Amino acid sequence: MSDKYALIGNPVAHSFSPLIHAEFARQTGHDIDYVRLLAPLDGFAAAVAQFRAQGGKGLNVTLPFKLEAYRLATRRSERAEQAQAVNTLKFVDDAVFGDNTDGAGLVRDIEVNLEFPIVAMRILLMGAGGAARGALPALLEKKPVTVVIANRTVAKGHELAQRFSHLGCSACGYDGLVNRQFDLVVNATSASIAGALPPLPPDLFAPRSLAYDMMYGREPTPFLEFARTQGARGADGSGMLVEQAAESFLVWRGVRPETAPVIARLRAGEFL
Repeated sequence: MSDKYALIGNPVAHSFSPLIHAEFARQTGHDIDYVRLLAPLDGFAAAVAQFRAQGGKGLNVTLPFKLEAYRLATRRSERAEQAQAVNTLKFVDDAVFGDNTDGAGLVRDIEVNLEFPIVAMRILLMGAGGAARGALPALLEKKPVTVVIANRTVAKGHELAQRFSHLGCSACGYDGLVNRQFDLVVNATSASIAGALPPLPPDLFAPRSLAYDMMYGREPTPFLEFARTQGARGADGSGMLVEQAAESFLVWRGVRPETAPVIARLRAGEFL
């Protein structure tokens, strides 16, 4: 019988994760069955318990459950503790191991696949939820000049930034971005899912800057369309999706698959 894994979230129907992990399984010769699992917004823990009872070995966790997954884990990796959010669960006997592969996947996509070094850059990170929490420690580890968190709920942004203020991290509302420029702007909000654009001022992007949206889809997101009109280079989160999935596969199976051919297939539209 195949080992059972799944992506749990709400929504999940749009996700390419089952196709990506099927490619990883073929590449490595591992026998896994990976599916999408739609959990009720008020029923995450119950859905996880049911999946485990059915023999599930591990879960990827997406919006809006990454903070709940952190609380559910009985053991956590250092990067999960830093982020205080979990996107990967591994079930070992009675223990629930929580990890966060988002930051590693994001940084690898930006630096390796997109060839955009983060060191000494001015970074704007939009959002303060689970996705932003996963990205922030990994971005700071690359020693940018500064990281500014912009969030609609300013207090939530300040709360996140305060934990990393000693590393040059600060926070503000979107109105605090006027007359400021950044080399790397990362959208970690859920605005793109709703087809919305955070209230960004013009002239936000420095010359040769990169606009990175963690979301991905068939068409450019409103954020990436806005960035293009401002002269910035844009990238969606398809590369990050594959890279963080490879990190999760490593956590579960002990081997890291090759990501480049899978990213190429995804970006060529072969999974659509």
